[in-house]
Amino acid sequence: MKTLAKLLFVALLGAGTLHAAAFEKVASSNAAHVTLTSEKPLTPGNNTMTLMIADEKLADAQVSIKVFMPAMPGMAHMEEMIEAKNLGGGKYEAEVNLSMHGTWQMQIVITPKEGKAIRVKTSLNI
Repeated sequence: MKTLAKLLFVALLGAGTLHAAAFEKVASSNAAHVTLTSEKPLTPGNNTMTLMIADEKLADAQVSIKVFMPAMPGMAHMEEMIEAKNLGGGKYEAEVNLSMHGTWQMQIVITPKEGKAIRVKTSLNI
């Protein structure tokens, strides 16, 4: 009976993780919290990311993303600017190109219809 219960628990645990995002990170500033997710693990190249902004006042804002990797010996500075697509309800989608493995800096700029732009900073390791 204990073995059957363990098998059932493992099966339920496995089924629950099938719907989980392969990548998830919360980025915060004093004024906003953004949850970044991707259905697949982040890899070099194009990555489709979903951004969820928790604050209802920012649900219909313009969202732009800057990803960059600073210059290093033998390698130039890399940078990309992306405008996120508004999916409604505080949910946004963006195609982010991370051209190589390493630590990428990300700045999310949320510009509401009224008020000042909000900058949320984080980093991505791939």
